Amino acid sequence: MIVTLIVICEVGFWVLLAAGLALRYLLKMPRAGAALLLCEPLLELVLLIATAIDLKSGAEPDWKHGLAALYIGYTVGHGHRTIKWLDGHAAHRLAGGPRPAKPPRYGVARAKHEGRIWLGTLIGAVVTTVLLQIAIWSVGDTDRTDSLQSWMYTAWRAAGIHGLIALTYLIWPKKEKQREYESVHVER
Repeated sequence: MIVTLIVICEVGFWVLLAAGLALRYLLKMPRAGAALLLCEPLLELVLLIATAIDLKSGAEPDWKHGLAALYIGYTVGHGHRTIKWLDGHAAHRLAGGPRPAKPPRYGVARAKHEGRIWLGTLIGAVVTTVLLQIAIWSVGDTDRTDSLQSWMYTAWRAAGIHGLIALTYLIWPKKEKQREYESVHVER
């Protein structure tokens, strides 16, 4: 049931996002579109409540509950940035808005950009850890919660790897290639 609910929440995220952007830009109903976009967190709340009820009703804590916590953590860490990015592109393509700025490609600006994205992963790992720790306390039997603890390590492993990758942009910043401009004269 939990895995099905995770899939439903993921599909629901994209359906709500598409519907919200369509209302906002295609049907020229910006308030209704914004209201629909603000409903996105309700999906994670439904998943959180369903997972808590499943554990409270005596279900064996396993990978499904850990995956639900990781999904919620990732959505909290990266959901807003994803929606904002897609909103900018929808405004450009559907409403004639300005083209969204591309992320910086070089130097310290790129390192800062990667650092901000990594902060989303870090927030996701913190949220995942908090949710899993609450689940472990609610189960109350540490012998049965090894699976949940392993998901904590998974979240922090992902944050660590992402952090190392982001750090490489600071340590070895990509430099813009020097271009040689030659004037070409065409004679007729």
